[in-house]
Amino acid sequence: MLTEQQNASVAQAANQKQNQQKHQALHQASLLNKAEFWGEAAKTLDWIKPARTVLDESQAPFYHWFADGEMNTCYNAVDRHVLAGRGDQVAIQYVSPVTDTEYGISYAELQAQVSRLAGFMQSIGIEKGDRVVIYMPMVPETAFAMLACARIGAIHSVVFGGFAANELATRINDAKPKLVLSASCGIEPSGVIPYKPLLDKALKHAVHQVEHCLILNRSQYQADLQEGRDLDWQAALATAPKADCVSLKAIDPLYVLYTSGTTGQPKGVVRDNGGHAVALAWSMQHIYDIQAGDVFWAASDVGWVVGHSYIVYGPLLVGATTLMYEGKPVGTPDPGAFWRTIAKYKVKSFFTAPTAIRAIKREDPDGEYLQGVDLACLKNVFLAGERCDPDTLVWAHTKLAKPVIDHWWQTETGWPVAANLMGTAPVAIKPGSPALPVPGYAVEVVDELGEQVAPNTSGNVVIKLPLPPGTLTTLWQNDQRYQDSYLSMYPGYYLTGDAGYTDQDGYLYIMSRIDDIINVAGHRLSTGRFEEVLCQHPDVAEAAVIGVDDQLKGQVPLGLVVLKKGVTISDEELHKQLITLVRQEIGPVASFRLVSAIQKLPKTRSGKILRGTMRKIADNQQYTAPATIEDPQTLELVRTALTRMGYADALI
Repeated sequence: MLTEQQNASVAQAANQKQNQQKHQALHQASLLNKAEFWGEAAKTLDWIKPARTVLDESQAPFYHWFADGEMNTCYNAVDRHVLAGRGDQVAIQYVSPVTDTEYGISYAELQAQVSRLAGFMQSIGIEKGDRVVIYMPMVPETAFAMLACARIGAIHSVVFGGFAANELATRINDAKPKLVLSASCGIEPSGVIPYKPLLDKALKHAVHQVEHCLILNRSQYQADLQEGRDLDWQAALATAPKADCVSLKAIDPLYVLYTSGTTGQPKGVVRDNGGHAVALAWSMQHIYDIQAGDVFWAASDVGWVVGHSYIVYGPLLVGATTLMYEGKPVGTPDPGAFWRTIAKYKVKSFFTAPTAIRAIKREDPDGEYLQGVDLACLKNVFLAGERCDPDTLVWAHTKLAKPVIDHWWQTETGWPVAANLMGTAPVAIKPGSPALPVPGYAVEVVDELGEQVAPNTSGNVVIKLPLPPGTLTTLWQNDQRYQDSYLSMYPGYYLTGDAGYTDQDGYLYIMSRIDDIINVAGHRLSTGRFEEVLCQHPDVAEAAVIGVDDQLKGQVPLGLVVLKKGVTISDEELHKQLITLVRQEIGPVASFRLVSAIQKLPKTRSGKILRGTMRKIADNQQYTAPATIEDPQTLELVRTALTRMGYADALI
């Protein structure tokens, strides 16, 4: 006789098996009948002119979704919800612990703000196809700016607030904007970061001359305005007319988002209007389980693709409430800030980076800040932005008692490539895997010759063309670079740049970037697997592993680990335990003998560990600190640790 708990487990397993079949049926339908599948998905939006041709393949490998359709993204994200009688619903819930400010903005208020900002843009000559650079902090006006551009067909390019002046100048030169929208400052836990001096410096060094700058002055720092070029946000909008939504072709560009390029020249990922809106609306319902009226929180920044897709456009397209947060997972003020915010605003689905969870885990390993916080509203926690090691996922699941879903996508794809469809067919969670390929994506794992490899065999992760709606259409004014970067290595396929494998159930595992595969005496090993093992140690909060040169074996792995708060283990004992752990889990073939504790790992502001830069330091190669680095001093911490281990010559 089975116990009640055993019966429940059997029922859950059967349900998950059924859902896996449902997921696979959906996936198959999306690949066999692309036009029918996405044509049906497009019906959830309002079209000025519905597309007769859902997929135009006439210019392959440049594919166009809904090419002859016409619509407006801002109308679908804002106006139609007001017209449907839901103008009083909160569209954007702003929470700023760094300024101790919280307020909600209704859909009707959002419409008024956006239409007036769009009217101001038109009044100074901004037209369809013109570019507008947005260099702003995490404030609602940043979302207004994006939506106002979408309203009149201007192409926005958001640059992460606080980016170095030379990086901003590079993007201005490439996008050639008529207008820059900015703010006087951003606010970090460390204090106020003046933006206007950085913008002034960028404009001084840029070859392209910007006609106008609209500056949002914040009380924490007042910006000096240059007469004739700079305008005050509040004063300019006070007298601006309102603008209606213009009709745009589905294939007209919505935005350009720059991502780092291997040449040092940033790549401008181009996103269209129609396919983008269809894909994001579909993903909100099927992946994130979000409908109109639900509260969704993506704890990211509008400077990153997550902020574009899931702070601004995705939630608003389906009529949800999106939570916009100006703060950090720890330090503003403590590791319980996320949980209290979720409880207060009844967040249904929460999306953050594994880095954020690791930061909370490091500061509060026992989950003491969860005590007394009612998270009954929370249904799902989604993680993305970098690979999530199983230990982090299991810790979050155990402490929160909620499904924690790893999913995988890229700036280029704009929405998830592999995920658990929590709104349609939730399947079993396997820690370490972002689950199954999402409908629309034909994911394969291939060897260097392009031949598909067997299950549980590592290879390069590619996606068969055409990519689904919502993915990049090209690189800004550089079709050739788009083909060279993504399509040339395996003709007919998009190269993700990631390495991984699929298991016998079809689950995908992303282990590292292709260039993070290390070759130890002929054995190809993933740095992600090493990191996964190191994070199993009870004292380790996070880890980074790189391959360093070795005369005998070609390369050997070297690990740096950050310890949990309050840990007192000796270096010698930690070293011994970690080497034993790797030997047990991966085997002697790993040749893992180099490992040390470090106070902090070098990361981008979005949480990606700078393994490539660490490798260059180890091998005494020249490097430039990436513009996206969160704390440049961490590179010196790395150099010191590596020098102590016999790598990286000390600076003299």
